[in-house]
Amino acid sequence: MNLVGLWAVGRVVGSTTADDETLRALWNEHAGPLLAYAMRLTGGDRGRAEDVVQETLLRTWRRPPEADPERPSLRPWLLTVAHRIAIDHHRARQARPTEVGEAALAGVAVDDDVDRALESWLVLEALRSLSQTHREVLLETYYRDRSVAEAAATLGIPEGTVKSRTFYALRSLRVALEERGVTS
Repeated sequence: MNLVGLWAVGRVVGSTTADDETLRALWNEHAGPLLAYAMRLTGGDRGRAEDVVQETLLRTWRRPPEADPERPSLRPWLLTVAHRIAIDHHRARQARPTEVGEAALAGVAVDDDVDRALESWLVLEALRSLSQTHREVLLETYYRDRSVAEAAATLGIPEGTVKSRTFYALRSLRVALEERGVTS
């Protein structure tokens, strides 16, 4: 029995077994050549070609062609359906914006303060490597924005000591940052 005959039996009997047989026979006879044709239509994209074949066979199964004794084979009709489906898919892709991958997003700068957080972390680690006296002087003069005289009064040391400790603290901080990969 040919495919059209199987469809007729399945529709009359209303049997899912006949439908399964029809679909299986349709797949076995036409899936290979349809896939090869669809691969040419889609420019070698196997995923899109498989979609075209699946939709072609599904449409054929849902609405079988009329029985025509003049038609020697169902394949030319299937190829026409596949061709039209491929055109529909192509037109649908043209109507949508082009899809881009993650590589295109890699070049887009995002202001998320990650660099600032990493720099703060590096500076904090470098400050921890300094002696307590050097940290205190830098804290008072740079972070609390005090003058040498104010820092000396707060720390209870002479102004000259604040100046020399600040000089040596900055020099030690520079070395600590260079050790962590931060260059001037």
